[in-house]
Amino acid sequence: MKSRVLVVAIISFFIAGLGVCFAADMIYIGVNAPLTGDIPKVGEGTKFAAQMWLEDVNAAGGIMVGGKKYKVELVIEDNESKAESAVKANTKLITEEDVLAIVGPQSSKQAIPAGGKANELGTPMVSPWSTNPDTTKDRPFVFRGCFLDPFQGPVVAKFIKKEFGFTKAAVLYDVASDYPKGLAEFFKSAWEELNGPGSVVAYESFTTKDTDFSSQLTKINNSGAQVLFTPQYYNEVALIVQQAHQLGWNKPIVGSDSWGSAETVKLCGKDCYGLFFSTHYAAAGAKGATKAFIDRYNKKHGYVPDDVAALTWDAMRIVQNAIQGAGRLTGNLEKDRKAVRNALAKIKDFDGITGGMTFTEDGDPVKCAVIVRISDAGEFEFYKSVCP
Repeated sequence: MKSRVLVVAIISFFIAGLGVCFAADMIYIGVNAPLTGDIPKVGEGTKFAAQMWLEDVNAAGGIMVGGKKYKVELVIEDNESKAESAVKANTKLITEEDVLAIVGPQSSKQAIPAGGKANELGTPMVSPWSTNPDTTKDRPFVFRGCFLDPFQGPVVAKFIKKEFGFTKAAVLYDVASDYPKGLAEFFKSAWEELNGPGSVVAYESFTTKDTDFSSQLTKINNSGAQVLFTPQYYNEVALIVQQAHQLGWNKPIVGSDSWGSAETVKLCGKDCYGLFFSTHYAAAGAKGATKAFIDRYNKKHGYVPDDVAALTWDAMRIVQNAIQGAGRLTGNLEKDRKAVRNALAKIKDFDGITGGMTFTEDGDPVKCAVIVRISDAGEFEFYKSVCP
């Protein structure tokens, strides 16, 4: 436990007899991110966006709550892109670092177990990027800043059907990871609803950290599939797409929001030009507050922010909105965390740079998806928007 807590406890003890309610002047916000591990670029975007948000808060002198201004500190923990580490990070943030709320983890594989711990310990958590339904299911303290896979799966299936008119699809996914496994299942269900049973003619899987997909891709090549859907992370997308092309696949390959990292094109190169994926926002052609965020991030860090960074920016602002909407902070963490949680649940018509959103009772936002095309210049171009 931090030394400041002992100070607060001692002061509270001595002034309690005077009937005075002690409240700290500092708010701590936790950030649970994969700074190392398989997807460090996701962690980097998380950290950079959160730090940009903190710069604005500091410039304003803090956050005003109930007529009192509080200074803010970020406590960033590395979850190493592992489920067990994400749980440990949340436990530390809640029980040792005394955070009022947590932003992250990003990936469903970490967000689902970490969300269980946050809910168990009564601390509001907002995952910017986790689309698996289980992240928030039956967890009143857990929220997210993105659409869900039951929405994204049908979005991709309907887009492919309308765009290309195909009737036979193949799927390649990581069976050991919650996000791709869940999204693959939602896509398969939606595709077969559109095209009939058996229209997913190849449903191939692999395990996390696999790098040779030749066996699965050979089966897909021989299946008669007209399109391949692969909801994988940037470090796997390049390998899958390049190996597919090496084996003679010359048909469309479509992805999901996990393709949204700048590293996707950097690793994949021209093999990914012309491909489509569903995601949360498109940097190319952005306007207003979205463009302002992109320009500022690009100037500061030297590259265009991906959807993780944009969603993290929105999540930080959502948490700030809830803290300000809590009315006042008592200095009792348990009560204050609950007040912030209740304020989160009441957010309506939040204007985010990834789109407007209103939270459902389950902690999920109602918002649109974007279809992006990777241009011949390697840029993520807005193609169309799909709303609930």
